Amino acid sequence: MIRSMLYATDLGLYAPYVMQHALALARTFEAELYVVHAVEPMGLFAESVLQSYLDEQALNEFHRQGLNTVMANIEQRVLDNFREELGEGQQDLKLIKSVRVFQGDPSQVILEQAAKLSVDLLIVGSHCQGVSAEAPLGRTAARVLQLARVPVYLVPLVQRRRHGEA
Repeated sequence: MIRSMLYATDLGLYAPYVMQHALALARTFEAELYVVHAVEPMGLFAESVLQSYLDEQALNEFHRQGLNTVMANIEQRVLDNFREELGEGQQDLKLIKSVRVFQGDPSQVILEQAAKLSVDLLIVGSHCQGVSAEAPLGRTAARVLQLARVPVYLVPLVQRRRHGEA
């Protein structure tokens, strides 16, 4: 029985396509839908640049307040994108229990949230827009498939060429 699902979005080009799958499943199973997006931690270079311009107290304040602001803005952007994509299908927004953004390794964030929320199904795209068409799975999708403790609904993002097409 599927009562709750977690849709992990990369906010990429194919995110609306994967979202449509997530919403269709939520409607079909009358399940709660949680949405999560992971923001990669700041790289060493960016961190060192900030350290050169900010004292320790200002840097700590930036991490505390700046990241919270960024995360809240991304959460709002995700909701706005859903509203825009759904157009007249606004009733589907009621299926979405929450939209949350976390900083961390995407696969780890997805798996942690799946466990925390005790969802029955994970929904992910096969890979982000940065992966070449020859790669069957992105790093995050592969890790989620390997480590998930619940079923994973994987949405393929590359249309396969038919045999014989150039």
